Amino acid sequence: MTDFTQHKSQHDLLYPIRQWLEAIEVHNLKLARLLCKVIPSQCPFERDVMVFGNKQIHIPPMCKLNPLYEELVGLRFKALCFLAEN
Repeated sequence: MTDFTQHKSQHDLLYPIRQWLEAIEVHNLKLARLLCKVIPSQCPFERDVMVFGNKQIHIPPMCKLNPLYEELVGLRFKALCFLAEN
């Protein structure tokens, strides 16, 4: 373990969850389908607020604010790759 990784893991409270999510291997068709259904392909919070057909407000995607975003996207990608292979 490098000094950077060791230093980061000491201050990151979500580090064990990150490691667990990254370690998940997809070997089951039902699990792969479930992961693809549960983890959205794009941010569900991004919206355009329309009033009388005119765009008033744009709410930007907030998924990047999720501290586990990268790990969840990686897990969904693993599931999609498994489904493509089978």
